[in-house]
Amino acid sequence: MKVTLSTLDTSESSFTPLVVIELAQGVKEETKEWLKSRIIAKKRDGGAQLLFRPLLNKCEAETLGHQNLYLVGASRLRLLLGAEAVGLVKECSDGAMRAFTYGTRHSFRGFHDNNDDFLTMAECQFIIKHELENLRARDENMIPGYPQAKLYPGKSLLRRLLTSGVVTQLFPLHDSEALKKLEDAWYTRFPLKYQPIDSIRSYFGETIALYFGFLEYFTFALVPMAVIGLPYYLFVWEDYDKYVVFASFNLIWSTVILEVWKRGCASMTYRWGTLLMKRQFEEPRPGFHGALGVNSVTGREEPVYSSYKRQLRIYLVSLPFVCLSLYLSLYVMMVYFDLEAWALGLHESSGSEWTSFLLYVPSIIYAVVIEVMNRLYRFAAEFLTSWENHRLESAYQNHLILKVLVFNFLNCFASLFYIAFVLKDMKLLRQSLATLLITSQVLNQIAESLVPYWLQRKHGVRVKRRLQALKADVDASLYEQVILEKEMGTYLGTFDDYLELFLQFGYVSLFSCVYPLAAAFAVLNNFTEINSDALKMCRVFKRPFSEPSSSIGVWQLAFETMSVISVVTNCALIGMSPQVNAIFPESKTDLVLIVVAVEHALLALKFILAFAIPDKPRHIQMKLARLEFESLEALKQQQMRLVAESLKEEPREGEQEKAV
Repeated sequence: MKVTLSTLDTSESSFTPLVVIELAQGVKEETKEWLKSRIIAKKRDGGAQLLFRPLLNKCEAETLGHQNLYLVGASRLRLLLGAEAVGLVKECSDGAMRAFTYGTRHSFRGFHDNNDDFLTMAECQFIIKHELENLRARDENMIPGYPQAKLYPGKSLLRRLLTSGVVTQLFPLHDSEALKKLEDAWYTRFPLKYQPIDSIRSYFGETIALYFGFLEYFTFALVPMAVIGLPYYLFVWEDYDKYVVFASFNLIWSTVILEVWKRGCASMTYRWGTLLMKRQFEEPRPGFHGALGVNSVTGREEPVYSSYKRQLRIYLVSLPFVCLSLYLSLYVMMVYFDLEAWALGLHESSGSEWTSFLLYVPSIIYAVVIEVMNRLYRFAAEFLTSWENHRLESAYQNHLILKVLVFNFLNCFASLFYIAFVLKDMKLLRQSLATLLITSQVLNQIAESLVPYWLQRKHGVRVKRRLQALKADVDASLYEQVILEKEMGTYLGTFDDYLELFLQFGYVSLFSCVYPLAAAFAVLNNFTEINSDALKMCRVFKRPFSEPSSSIGVWQLAFETMSVISVVTNCALIGMSPQVNAIFPESKTDLVLIVVAVEHALLALKFILAFAIPDKPRHIQMKLARLEFESLEALKQQQMRLVAESLKEEPREGEQEKAV
C-alpha cells in the first residue's frame, strides 16, 4: 500500500489511511456513531476534523469477521494546521529553524502548494494522535452506551475510551514502500556502513532515531577500548602495573565520549527541529485516577489525587518491596557462590580434565537466573509504579527507571563487587564477568529479536492462508496489512534498549583493569544488536507513534553516574594489586591515602573535562542566540505597534472638550 499525504480535497477518493483504531468486540452502534461524529466534526464544534471510515463495509466485515477496525486520515490542510498546533519546527529558506505556522508556510524550505512531502509520515501520524488525544468531553457525562464510563467537561475522550476498554488499541500504519527502502539502506546493507539516521528519524521519529544514533556512536566509541584492551589480555595479563595506564585511559574515555555525544545530539536535534520545540503542557496519564476536582493551572475539571497518599504508597509499600527484592538478589548471589565452591571441589577431587567445564556451569546458570529475575522484577516495578498513581507520564517514567536501575545494578554487579573486594579472587572475577557479559548478550538477542520475529512470521503465514481460502472481494493488500500489524507486538519504548546498553557500559567500565577484553565482546555484540534491533522495529513490532525528543533524557545522567562509580572501582582494584602493595610493604595507611588521592584527582579531572567541553557546539549556540534575539525584537515591535494603535485611537484634547 502506497501511503502519501492527502490533498486539500477531503473526499473519500483522496482518503489515505494513516492510523488504525480497533474497538472492542460487541461495542454498541450508538457508541460507534458517537465516536465517528466527534472525530469528523469541525474543530469549532469540538471535533478533530479528521477523515474516518471502517476498514471493511458491512458485507465484507460479516464475511471476514473484523467489524471493529477503523482507519483515520486527514486532509493536507488539516495536517498543516495541526503542525502549527503541535509546534513543529522546520527549516526556513534562510537556513534558520523556526516554528511552523500556516500563515508563513511559503517561507519554509521545501514547501509548495502541491508538495505532499513537506511533512514526514511520522509527523503526520503524530499530528493525528495529538488531535485524537485532544478530543475532549463537552456536554457528555458518559460514553454513549456505557453509563459506567463517566465523563466530565475537559476529559480526554481517547484516554477514557482506552481505560474503559471501548478502544483496545490505536496504532499508526506502516508505509510498505518507504519501509522497504529504509530496510535496504539499514540492516540489509552489505558491507556494513553508517546507519541512515535521518531516514530512521523521518520514518520512526526522533526518539527512535536518537536511540539508534546513540547505539551506533557508543559502538564505535568502544573500538579504541577494544583495540587497546586486546594486547593487554594477550601479552601482559598479570602485570597490574601496566593496567594503571589502561584504567586511566578508560576513565578519561568514559567522560569524553559522553560529553562528545551531547554535542552530537544537540547538532542532530537542532537539524531535526526538536531542540527548539516548546514543551507541550503535560496532560494526566491515561491510568491516573482520583476524585473529580479542578486543575489550578488549566482551570479544567480532572481527577485529583492526594500527594500524601501517593507518598504513603511509595514509602510503605514500594520501598519495602524494592528492599525485599534486593535482599532476594543477594540471597541468590550467595547460592551462586555455594555452587561455585561445589563445582571447584568436585573438579579438584576428581582430578579429571573432563570436569573442568563444570567450573563455568554455575556462572552460566547464575547469568540466566539474573536475566529471569530482571524481567520478573520489571513487571512488578511497572505494577507498583502504576499503583502509586502518578499524575504525569514523566513522573511515572522517573520512578520506574529509578526502581529498575537500582535492582538491575545490584543484581548484575553485586557478585562482581563481592568477588573483587571480599573474596579478592581476580581469576574468578574475570571468569564471572566474561560469563555474565556474554550470556546476557546472547539471551537478550534471542528474547528481544529472534523469538518475536519467528512468532510474527508464523502469524503472517496463517493470515495469508486465510485470505487465500476466503478469496474475499476486498482490498486484500490493505486488509492484509492491517490484520498483520494489529496482531504484532506493541513496542514499549526504548527503556529496555537503553537499559541493556547501560549494563553493558557497566561491565566494560567498572572492572576494565581486570578484564580488558570486555570492550571487544561489547563491540561484537553491538554490531549484531544494530541489525537485530532494526529488524524488530521494521518486522516484529507495530510501528510506534513518533515522539519528539531533544536528547536521550535521564539515561545521560545514568551513564554519567556509572562512569563516576567506575573511577572508584578501578582505583580500588589497582590499589589491591600485588605490585602496588609491594611498594608499601609496611604502611597500608599510606597506600589507602594515595589511592584515595588519585581517585579524587581523577574525579576532578572528569568534572573539569565535563565543564570544559560545551554541551552544544559553537555554531549551534550562535544560532540559538540569534533566534532568541529575533524573538525579543519581534516582541518589541509587536508591543510598539499596539502602543501606536492605541495612541491613534485616543481623541485629541479639543475633541475631548467637544465631546464633554
